[in-house]
Amino acid sequence: MDLLKLVALDPEDLAIVSTHLQDAVLRVGDIVFLPRERRFAIEVRRFDWEAGFDQPPQRRLTCMHFDQVKGVRVRGIDQTNKDAVLNLLAISFDETDAPSGTATLIFAEGGAIQIDVECVELQMKDVGPVWAADGRPIHDESSTERL
Repeated sequence: MDLLKLVALDPEDLAIVSTHLQDAVLRVGDIVFLPRERRFAIEVRRFDWEAGFDQPPQRRLTCMHFDQVKGVRVRGIDQTNKDAVLNLLAISFDETDAPSGTATLIFAEGGAIQIDVECVELQMKDVGPVWAADGRPIHDESSTERL
C-alpha cells in the first residue's frame, strides 16, 4: 500500500486526519512544540485501518504537524516521563472564533493536548517503515497494545 499523505485546512479535513490517526501510539518524547517556528509536531505509530480486516494488522511510522500555532496546553500527561506511551483516540477542533480555534488531541486514560492555532493548517505523512501489529486495537480500558 502507498504511503498516506494528508493536508487539513479546515475542521472537516481535520476530522479525516483524526480518523486515520485513531489508535495511534506514541511516546511522550515524540511530542515537540517549537514556539519560534509556531509548529507542534508528533511522531506516531499509526494503526493502518485502511489495510482492511482481510489482511494482517499493521502499523506505520507517521509524522504530523500543525503550523500557525499560538500556544499549547497539556493536561493529564507526565511530560517528564519521555518513555511513557500514549494512545491517541481522536483530534477535535473548537472553532468558536473561526478561523482560529483550538485543536485537542484526546488520549486514552484522560490525557489531552490543546493546540491554539490561528487557522487549521496540518500535514500528516507516513514516513515508513511498516510492521506487523500485535493485534487490532480494541477500546476496552483493561487492554493495552505494545509498540
